[in-house]
Amino acid sequence: MNNKVLLLAACFSLATLFSCNGQKGKTQVSLKNAADSVAYGIGVSIGSNMKKDGLDSLNLDVMKAGIHAALKGDSLLLTGMQAQDVIQEYLTQKQSQKSARNKESGQKFLEENKKKSGVITLPSGLQYMVITDGKGPKPSETDTVETHYHGTLIDGTVFDSSVERGEPVEFPVNAVIPGWTEALQLMNVGSKWKLFIPSDLAYGDRQAGPDIMPHSALVFEVELISIKGK
Repeated sequence: MNNKVLLLAACFSLATLFSCNGQKGKTQVSLKNAADSVAYGIGVSIGSNMKKDGLDSLNLDVMKAGIHAALKGDSLLLTGMQAQDVIQEYLTQKQSQKSARNKESGQKFLEENKKKSGVITLPSGLQYMVITDGKGPKPSETDTVETHYHGTLIDGTVFDSSVERGEPVEFPVNAVIPGWTEALQLMNVGSKWKLFIPSDLAYGDRQAGPDIMPHSALVFEVELISIKGK
């Protein structure tokens, strides 16, 4: 079975898992053999990705009609190229809308956050709060530092944490996101700060991993442990 047919079969499997308005329905299938398990697993994978991408409201009856037409060789309402174009245009539009919401949410969060006691806002827009004030030296942009960090989205979702892994990380100060590069040069060794980083000082319009969407403001607790060679 080639990849295109496999994808169509998987989409058909997915369509049986949901009602036509995109709401979850009860599963009416049983897994009688390995092939059934594979088909169901592909359907679950596609369904999960569709939900994550905001596509769970698509009309699955129409999707099933397209699958049947393609499998049976019936005349199609869209050519393969047209189908790719409309899918790409739709996904691009959805991503733009999501990015705009992320940017607005981040700006609102930072606007409220800067009013909190102990939060300092720098001209760049970077915000920080001192948790522990260290007494050691400050790194330069070309230094390599050892840090512990705990990174979250503004809703508290953890996307990366050396603290949880129990392993500090070493990297050049100028090899990280701009918000980190700026903050680290202001920190003394032994300091622990909480950083509130606007999206333009983080990853901007890029997605970083599965959790950091374009235009996401980020929150980090950063402990500067040492400067290598000093």
